[in-house]
Amino acid sequence: MRPLDGKIALVVGVANAHSIAAGCAQAFADAGAQVVMTYVNETAKPFVQPVADAVGAKMLLPLDVEIDGQMDAVFGAIKDRFGHLDVVVHSIAFCPKGDLHGRVVDCSRAGFAQAMDISVHSLIRMVRLAEPLMATGGAILTMTYYGGEKVVDHYNIMGPVKAALEGTMRALAVELGPKKIRVNAISPGPLETRAGSGIAHFDELIDAARRRSPDQTLVTIEDVGNVAVMLASDCMSSVSGDVTYVDGGLHVRA
Repeated sequence: MRPLDGKIALVVGVANAHSIAAGCAQAFADAGAQVVMTYVNETAKPFVQPVADAVGAKMLLPLDVEIDGQMDAVFGAIKDRFGHLDVVVHSIAFCPKGDLHGRVVDCSRAGFAQAMDISVHSLIRMVRLAEPLMATGGAILTMTYYGGEKVVDHYNIMGPVKAALEGTMRALAVELGPKKIRVNAISPGPLETRAGSGIAHFDELIDAARRRSPDQTLVTIEDVGNVAVMLASDCMSSVSGDVTYVDGGLHVRA
């Protein structure tokens, strides 16, 4: 029996076949889950559709977390079709380029608010909608980065944003623990994704990760997907409120 047989998994954040969320969706499908995916808008859909086809997604739904009503519609569609939900992967983050590439001290009020809303508060909203669909328990995963724990050059305002995401994850884990809903974060090392490439001097970050990680290689979206399956499985029923690193041991280096 595969570890996620019979489970319904919602994966949010697939931008294309190279996304971390795409690695999770494929790993979930391989592990037996029925996968529901989202796309942010019609421009993005042609890049997401091939991933949905590859994993045999049961539904592919529009979801821009800044548009009121779309998130409710996604969870409503899941309720209507399946009646319940077992796993949620929240793999979305955004910051306007001008604020992302500048100093933290120069971050605009509007840019900070938008980064926090899309990257952090959207998790809260998803959990609120997932909770009634997880009557017998469930697993919620979000994606963080080491820059939320230590200052990483050029990560700039996304460091404080990821720190807020991790703190939110822990609070949600405590609040939902009595309902057997586990909330965890995965912290991958630098990956060559479209989202990552938006960071200034990203090539330098990639080269440093490859050079400094104990095995001197970069992790892959498949590596992250495998860990997501582990955390979503019933075998990890006692693990919640934790950050799991998938970085080849890079985070242990001083």
